[in-house]
Amino acid sequence: TIGKKSIVLSSKTRKELVKQAKVTKEERRAQIDERHRYLISKLSDGIDLSEQQVEEDIISDDKFQLIEQFFAPNGLKKLLFFYQDVLKQTSNVSLKSDGPTNSFLQKKLFLTTGSTENFTGICAFFLRTSDKVITASNVCQEVNFGIFDCSNGNILQGLELFLSCIMIPALKSQQHWGAVKEGLENSQIQDFLYLVDRFVGTLSSSRQNIEDRIQLAKVDIDTYVSNLQNPSDYITAG
Repeated sequence: TIGKKSIVLSSKTRKELVKQAKVTKEERRAQIDERHRYLISKLSDGIDLSEQQVEEDIISDDKFQLIEQFFAPNGLKKLLFFYQDVLKQTSNVSLKSDGPTNSFLQKKLFLTTGSTENFTGICAFFLRTSDKVITASNVCQEVNFGIFDCSNGNILQGLELFLSCIMIPALKSQQHWGAVKEGLENSQIQDFLYLVDRFVGTLSSSRQNIEDRIQLAKVDIDTYVSNLQNPSDYITAG
């Protein structure tokens, strides 16, 4: 029947797609060098995944080419990875696209541009320090790594912790500030650190205001209004 023919074609197509995906993964695996190993090691330590799992996730990613664009001279300034719950679908009927499916959430590490997926978990990022080509010999010097954890769903708290626990202590312990010879003794550096501290304080205040710190209570309007006898009472109440 036509229905059976459709299922057979679907099965062949799915098998071919699986075969192509496997070939692509192995081609990418062959491209992995010390630069990729550096990224994999940092991701493994930062997110607490095995290096084998990180490698599998990377070579299976549709945005794998972003890594090469990051390594290239004058390449991408940042490389972002999200590790968070994503919706997965499984078919109850093997190799049949028209079979019933189940959906469930599963943790996944994936490359992102940061502009298409909602951020709900952990963001691991790599930042370039120059426009030089990233090589196996300079990747440790030219690439910085960081983690931004919003796995509790609170982005403000994640940013607050990142700045207060990582960035500010690192800045205050920094000995060299480029052309600024006085370092931390320089008034401009001190002003900068003061502004960063104030920004963290603002984040904390904003987060506390959002977290139901302002409680609304039900008021008996009739009783409240009946106590207002003259214009001055209304002004005072307002």
